[in-house]
Amino acid sequence: MSKVVEIERCDLSSEENNSSHRTELNGEERLIVRRGQAFNITLHLKAGSKDFQPGDSSFTFTAQTGPQPRKESDTDVSFKLCESIVDSEWSASVTTCVGNTVCVSISSSPSAPIGVYALILDQEGQKTSLGQFILLFNPWCPSEYIRLFIQRRICVFFSTGPLCCLTGDAVYMQSETKRQEYVLSQHGQIYRGTHKRIKGTPWNFGQFEPGILDICLKILDKNPKFVFDAAKDCSARGSPVYVTRVLSAMINSNDDRGVLVGKWWDYSGGVHPGNWVGSGDILRQWAERGPVRFGQCWVFAAVACTVSRALGIPCRVVTNFGSAHDTNANLVIENVYDEHGEAISPDSIWNFHVWVDSWMTRPDLGSEYDGWQTSDPTPQETSDGVFCCGPASLRAIKEGELTKKYDTPFIFAEVNADVVDMVRLSDGQLVQISGSTKSVGCFISTKAVGSDKRHDVTHQYKYPEGSKEERQVYEKAQHHNKLQQRGEEPGLQLKIKLAERMFVGSDFEVHAVLTNNHMETRTCTFTFLARAVGYSGKLGETCGLVSDKVELLSGGVKRLTLKLEYNVYRSAITSDRLIQLVAFTLNKETTECSKAEKTIVLDEPDIEIQLMGEATVKQPVAVELTLLNPLPEPLQDCSFTIEGTGLTDGTPVTARVASVGPAEEAKASVELRPSSSGSTVLLVNFDSDKLRNIKSFVNVFVKDHEEV
Repeated sequence: MSKVVEIERCDLSSEENNSSHRTELNGEERLIVRRGQAFNITLHLKAGSKDFQPGDSSFTFTAQTGPQPRKESDTDVSFKLCESIVDSEWSASVTTCVGNTVCVSISSSPSAPIGVYALILDQEGQKTSLGQFILLFNPWCPSEYIRLFIQRRICVFFSTGPLCCLTGDAVYMQSETKRQEYVLSQHGQIYRGTHKRIKGTPWNFGQFEPGILDICLKILDKNPKFVFDAAKDCSARGSPVYVTRVLSAMINSNDDRGVLVGKWWDYSGGVHPGNWVGSGDILRQWAERGPVRFGQCWVFAAVACTVSRALGIPCRVVTNFGSAHDTNANLVIENVYDEHGEAISPDSIWNFHVWVDSWMTRPDLGSEYDGWQTSDPTPQETSDGVFCCGPASLRAIKEGELTKKYDTPFIFAEVNADVVDMVRLSDGQLVQISGSTKSVGCFISTKAVGSDKRHDVTHQYKYPEGSKEERQVYEKAQHHNKLQQRGEEPGLQLKIKLAERMFVGSDFEVHAVLTNNHMETRTCTFTFLARAVGYSGKLGETCGLVSDKVELLSGGVKRLTLKLEYNVYRSAITSDRLIQLVAFTLNKETTECSKAEKTIVLDEPDIEIQLMGEATVKQPVAVELTLLNPLPEPLQDCSFTIEGTGLTDGTPVTARVASVGPAEEAKASVELRPSSSGSTVLLVNFDSDKLRNIKSFVNVFVKDHEEV
């Protein structure tokens, strides 16, 4: 006798399931669940259909993902009804059966490939489509061992059955506050500047904005590995290591039609990287028109963070100050200068560089390498023939385990390379000036969990500079040109002293101080140079130069003063507002050289943001914006651009201002009509012809109607 029952419709219960799976911010119109955690569906039987008996059922469920689902690739999985959910694999169980409704609980494997799935019911060969759902990584899914430990420690018992799987999801993160920060938070801070002047820039990740999840899945479908072998690529999407490596390649467009085009000079034909305040616009533009122009490291990293969080991978944006770019992979930054102090070597040290850390296990390396993994979507060097980098285990980086995948030597050099300064004389001779084991990898920073404060994570990447452990690690990393640590030695010592306040638009003085610590008199050429510089270390025009031939008695001091005038540096600096100062001495007869270098960040004006009343859902509220022009000349083409999840309709709002004279205030008023209640962040960007990319933010709490 046939056991087939007639299905009238299937209710995927998207609202309830999305809430329990913490995906409700993506909307409630479709089912979005996390792997390794059960979700419930309701089958409505046709009137007059035979009674359903769970123990006498022929139900077989099939879940399929990708264009070529295959059983051997775990992209086509079939499973029958069982008495209870099986934690470690796809399974289904009837929870209730009343009249013509049958409620079924379905759990996916905690290692299943993520993506869009079709759910099919098979009864003796008669197949019924039950609908589609999206499956994401699950940071809330621990192993069975951890789950039982948590239950016993806090005496929690779950009435809905097992919380998760036997093996757990590879991205499981135990701390709920960290899951809130690294998965669910849509706002963050990205740190820029120099290690002496670290400044946080607000960013709207917006991973739950409408359409963003679909775009993130599209990124995976556009990667060359999917195009070459879709079945293999979809199967590999069960591994966060694989997905993270794909994203590090696809966020840049160097080898494919990835998201962002990198540009560090001349932004004609695109958007200045400093203008971006969120990932949403970038991702939407890519989905509509292809690669977006332009991005730099913090933009690449921010977009990678958005995509990772959208897919369920815990992710944080990290800034490394004094970041080395080791072009010849010898773990030494060899700074070579000509006799005038001009850099002529390919190695460089960026004032800062930004990447992402993602949380996951590393079964390919061993459990001791689980945890944070660094990946870098900024295209710098190729890896396996592709512009991508990582993921590399922070444990491997810190311990100098450079044989561990992926790209650990390059990232190790970024945070822990040694530095050698040399001068190439006119006869070709190279003269070593100095060296340092401490100037690379300073104040490695990320946003603190649950606050807008900076959190220093340098200790997670390296041992304390100069410590015995740090040096042992460096030797283990097979550094071929290790500098000998040395104490203070006789010689010409250079220091650069800065003015207390250095506002953009002002004139100010900086000083180079030369001290002769020799026992005898020294003669040399003393040069003090200022040049505009980008955050990547690319040098621009000269802003000032002073030079003198000096003769110093033993213990003598010589000071050179360089006045930096706004009418000189204004056309040279970039929107990063960075100026590099280099003091240089050279005695050609003895080939004795010394050098000191500092990069300064010109202070920018503040934006005053004032809400004229309480923010309430669907009620207008005015926002007053004010910025004082610090420049000694008028500003033209001024505008304030604001953005905030739930505060605007998803697109930035721009308020234009007429010209603003020197020491005058640029003012604008914008009316917002919030669409959703709760805490959010209002981001503001000021732009003009001469003062660009000034950013600020304010936290906003939007009340619901009932709270008014």
